Amino acid sequence: MKILHPFLFFSIKFAGGTCDLMYKICKAQEKQGNSPIICSGKYKFDPELANLLPGTKLILLDSFLDKQGFSLMPNLNKELNKDENKFDIVHMHTFRTFQNYILYRYCKKHSIPYVIDAHGAVPYYNEKNILKRLFDIIIGKKMLNEAEFLIAETQVGVEEYLNIDANLDKEKILILSPPFDTDEFDILPQKGKFREKYNISADKQIIMFLGRVHHIKGNDFLIEGFAELCKTRDDCLLAIVGSDDGHMEECKALSRKLNIDDRVIFTGFIGGSDKNEALIDADIVAQMSRHEQGAWAPFEGILCGTPIIVTEDTGAGEDVKRIDAGETVKFGKVKELSGTINSILDNYDNALQKTQKAKEFIMGRMSMNARSHEYTDIYEKAIANKKAT
Repeated sequence: MKILHPFLFFSIKFAGGTCDLMYKICKAQEKQGNSPIICSGKYKFDPELANLLPGTKLILLDSFLDKQGFSLMPNLNKELNKDENKFDIVHMHTFRTFQNYILYRYCKKHSIPYVIDAHGAVPYYNEKNILKRLFDIIIGKKMLNEAEFLIAETQVGVEEYLNIDANLDKEKILILSPPFDTDEFDILPQKGKFREKYNISADKQIIMFLGRVHHIKGNDFLIEGFAELCKTRDDCLLAIVGSDDGHMEECKALSRKLNIDDRVIFTGFIGGSDKNEALIDADIVAQMSRHEQGAWAPFEGILCGTPIIVTEDTGAGEDVKRIDAGETVKFGKVKELSGTINSILDNYDNALQKTQKAKEFIMGRMSMNARSHEYTDIYEKAIANKKAT
């Protein structure tokens, strides 16, 4: 099966979890004997990551206005119509992009089925609100309605689709929580390497965020909760691990304002085995997102044996509650966050037992090796549905 995976950027460092998941899906589909194809722009392209997918074809295109947030690819349609580029199905990643619009027209013209995997990009939030609503009026709702399937990571994701168009066929909105590439957690690094790199003593309790430093990730709330914790504990340090996506300076300024900047470190992006060194040295992994499709980074913390805490009314909170993987708090409840972190640290053996049970569940029931067929099952149904129409 030839599966096209379009996404604007092929760089985990720059684009974060969506690119990471697409990479891991393609890796698993190579193992299955399928023929995944990635179509991406050249902006921030990561050749080292591409080399890890020897069985995946790459279509790289010039893109424009990337820094402005539009990523226009004028040669995309020409590339799609080349004879060698024949696809059985298109798995669109995210939603409102120029790339997906061109692909939608291409799929419609050639009767190729497509599925949309929005990865939490459906809600309007605050950025480009007017443009997003205009896109939906002109073409977005049509794209959603004509997709063979819409993939949501949690029930929160389902509601996000329906909030855009309440008339969507609920039968074609499928919940598929992202499988984990557990291979990279089979052999974990030795403890202490991250602490050594950043000169953090063994008696410090590290509260860690891992991900893009973006407003939606709620690190301002995390910093406020950590500042409250610091009023009663002097043994904790907050590590913000991830590349700046527009919120770094605000977070640094908030740390200074709250007089805790000497207890907060910003490492920038850390990937590969270095990422696991960070996670295994953390005492708690915290993800305080305003909105979040799933508990991706926190579950990586679980796989490194580290207790987690996430915000409650999000897809991440849904994931954590479903398998009792850790603790949840209401977004914005500063004292609740501080108290929950303190409780985890004071009852750490209990937290580690919960973490171990969750790790065993993820390894056995949520691994990419065990579940990658779920994607191809969806593709096969989509192809059959298209042929039947």
